[in-house]
Amino acid sequence: MAVKVRIPTPLQRLTQGKEDVEGAPGTIINLVTELDKSFPGIGERISEGGKIRRFVNIYINEEDIRFLQAEATVVKDGDEVSIVPAIAGGR
Repeated sequence: MAVKVRIPTPLQRLTQGKEDVEGAPGTIINLVTELDKSFPGIGERISEGGKIRRFVNIYINEEDIRFLQAEATVVKDGDEVSIVPAIAGGR
């Protein structure tokens, strides 16, 4: 079994249109690094210098990693990871 990673619409062009991809268990930052090997360019849009970019929210099983161990949070087989870009704007 693998980790299910939900890809937001703006990044799906890097995953050949796939909404969900599979990743390997480990830490979040390792998961991002491994995803970048399969889908070049996705890593730099999610992370920088070993840290998740501040405008990208990542959830494991609907729990925000910022309230866990951030990039060092461990994902296991069967976990679901959601990548959610922050949205700002308005008047």
